Amino acid sequence: MPESFTAPQAPAAGSMMRKELHSQPDVWERAIAQAHAEDLLPAPGKRVAVIGCGTSWFMAQSYAAVREASGGGETDAFAASEAAAVSARGYDAVVAISRSGTTTEVLELLDLVGEAMPSTAVLADAGSPAAGLARGVVALPYADESSVVQTRFATSALAYLLTATGMDLGSAVEDARNVLAEPIPAELLGAEQFSFLGRGWTVGLAHEAALKMREAVQDWTESYPAMEYRHGPIAIAGPRRVTWMVGKEPRGLRADVVAAGAHYQHSLRHPLAELVRVHRTTLDRALARGLDPDHPRHLTRSVVLEG
Repeated sequence: MPESFTAPQAPAAGSMMRKELHSQPDVWERAIAQAHAEDLLPAPGKRVAVIGCGTSWFMAQSYAAVREASGGGETDAFAASEAAAVSARGYDAVVAISRSGTTTEVLELLDLVGEAMPSTAVLADAGSPAAGLARGVVALPYADESSVVQTRFATSALAYLLTATGMDLGSAVEDARNVLAEPIPAELLGAEQFSFLGRGWTVGLAHEAALKMREAVQDWTESYPAMEYRHGPIAIAGPRRVTWMVGKEPRGLRADVVAAGAHYQHSLRHPLAELVRVHRTTLDRALARGLDPDHPRHLTRSVVLEG
């Protein structure tokens, strides 16, 4: 073997997730500009069903809440696997979110509605099977990812969708850049349990935050609408446990969590930027445990069911 030969080095654990989560502010700017330039989503006033699986379902929940609250029209979010009733409920259109465009349940739903209901797919891969089944395609190839654990595609797809409702995300981009430059507090790195809370459109973000922690860190993590937390789940609050509020906090919640002995986490930053902070916390906690969040156990980049 020549002396100058150097064996290729395997990527460091979590290196793909780190690169992808840190790229989010720049990628969001591209998605925001694209949303301003396109008119591919259902028009205001249309009754819309938004579908997805896993992370994409949670992004669907957030988009549905904002679209309806902003006067865009009745909008409901469904897990694609539970969306068979969509075709019978008289929706005017379907929006499907899928990073890979190969997820079995999404393809089945798009095939089910077929020509009977206009559909738009929000995808990283415009050449995927989902693109062939949908009437319209929002293509975000620059937001695609190599890591199994989603970060930038999900948030970039949501940035596109929220911009289309009229939401200004300029503060979200700036806040996310600031989050990425700050250290993660020891209380978050050393915690034994997390409960993520949201209100309105940030309930979907809370569910997504909890999913990230479960996927990459194998942590005991829960998520709830914030006002429901005191109706039982607060019983698990205690020392070395974190209650993390994403978005506007309810009156009295902080005091109740602190009285229970848990660490209360909340920021006035834009909720999308706070989700980026969860991404960073997740990555650092996974690496501290010797885990590789790029390749979490039992998971694949896309769920394709056999038979």
